[in-house]
Amino acid sequence: MRNKTTSTASSDDTPPDNLTQEENPATATITVTAVEIPELTEQEISDRLHLERKVERAFFEAGKALAELRDRKFYRSTHKTFEEYCKQRFGYTRIAASYKIAAATVMDNLLTNGLQKEEIATELPGIGMSADAAPLRSHS
Repeated sequence: MRNKTTSTASSDDTPPDNLTQEENPATATITVTAVEIPELTEQEISDRLHLERKVERAFFEAGKALAELRDRKFYRSTHKTFEEYCKQRFGYTRIAASYKIAAATVMDNLLTNGLQKEEIATELPGIGMSADAAPLRSHS
């Protein structure tokens, strides 16, 4: 529910219904109605998890694709540098493209070292590692 904004300048000095005028005319009390947000249903939780996994996969796939575009220099027919290509084609700064590539590399290393996606999701919230986790190195 929204209340209509009321101008403080009016022809008379009576405050609007939801304002109480105090001794200091620069202060006012505003009554706000709280709205309860219902908890997610089991179906909504399932849908959210499915969509979150899609975003994670898309991020991983984007990083892998950017790395291949860079490594194989597929940008060379239209741009002098990979940075220019990313900026014009995707709107990514050099740092944004590098972060996506680095995140995909980390994820690929984790998967290569035998961690399951569910373990990664719980052990590595967001993109960072938990505070007590040591970086994994491939023993190839």
